[in-house]
Amino acid sequence: MNKLKMLMLVLVAFLTVGLLAACGGGSEEQTEGNASEGEDSAEQTNEDAAEDTSAENTEEETTEGSEELEGSVVIDGSGTVFPLMSRLAEEYMLNEQPNVSVEVSRAGTSAGFEKFLVEDGTDFNDASRPIKEEEQAKAEELGIEVKEMKVALDGLTIVINPENDWATELTHEQVTDIFLGNVTNWSDINPDWPNEKIQTYGPNENHGTYEFFYEEILEEQDLVGDINLQQEYSTLVTLVAEDTNAIGFFGFGYFDSNKDKVSAVGIDFGEGAVVPSLDTIGEEGPYANYTRPVFTYLNVNHAQEKPQVYDYAVYVAESINEFAGETGFAPIPDEELQTQLEEIQAIQQ
Repeated sequence: MNKLKMLMLVLVAFLTVGLLAACGGGSEEQTEGNASEGEDSAEQTNEDAAEDTSAENTEEETTEGSEELEGSVVIDGSGTVFPLMSRLAEEYMLNEQPNVSVEVSRAGTSAGFEKFLVEDGTDFNDASRPIKEEEQAKAEELGIEVKEMKVALDGLTIVINPENDWATELTHEQVTDIFLGNVTNWSDINPDWPNEKIQTYGPNENHGTYEFFYEEILEEQDLVGDINLQQEYSTLVTLVAEDTNAIGFFGFGYFDSNKDKVSAVGIDFGEGAVVPSLDTIGEEGPYANYTRPVFTYLNVNHAQEKPQVYDYAVYVAESINEFAGETGFAPIPDEELQTQLEEIQAIQQ
């Protein structure tokens, strides 16, 4: 009996030790598993934190790189300068400040100044001639500070119908005779030319091109009475393209973009005929007599009050030469641009 009890006690003890060993092993494995999961969780947390920090840094870099602006910039004025300034506005809105709306219209230089020189007027006025004394006086009267910005060089271009194969070259004197009405028919210039009436065309008085032609080319003598003057340059192109006896004038840019419809006349200033081109247009080049600077005028008050207007003025000063050639204008010297840029930047200093 005692032996049987002793045997039973040994068996119970053996089973107890086995059970404890099994439980201990499971607990150790579970502990190791929990530790592993904890490490994975910590690693994931660190990765998430790193990603969040990286995203924050990227956002900060973008913000610091270029300030995002909003609002509008309103520009009107010269039809001659319009292709250049509208191209510049397009690039600015696409690649610089997509939340800024730049509106460019083409009422003409003089009509544009009327919209510029009023209370709450336009921010810029494009002009194919310098501002007049009376316009500057009006600005001062209204308390508007005006900044002139030269943007390019244009060559006044005399155009004819492509079927006109006789007047492809004219002297400066012959041009003035035609537009002053000193000659009526082509044969009055050269008896070998057609005995047909010359039809003259040009932009109307709203345009600085008209004023440049009147003041500089004709030396303030009145244009021939029956000249056909138009507001839209596209209309002038069409009229000259449809009339074999037509002769007109406008900026080189409009000719260059319509050279499949009209032809440019070479002008002889005394040393042989010179055809306008980006190579000949310049204040000291062979086409200098018909070369003129073109401008945009900035309302400095608006630039001081509206960050987007100031930013656009800086962009114009920095970038204008990049787009001059492709829109039919000769660029202005880099040193002039640099001086102009520094003057614009001084507005906010």
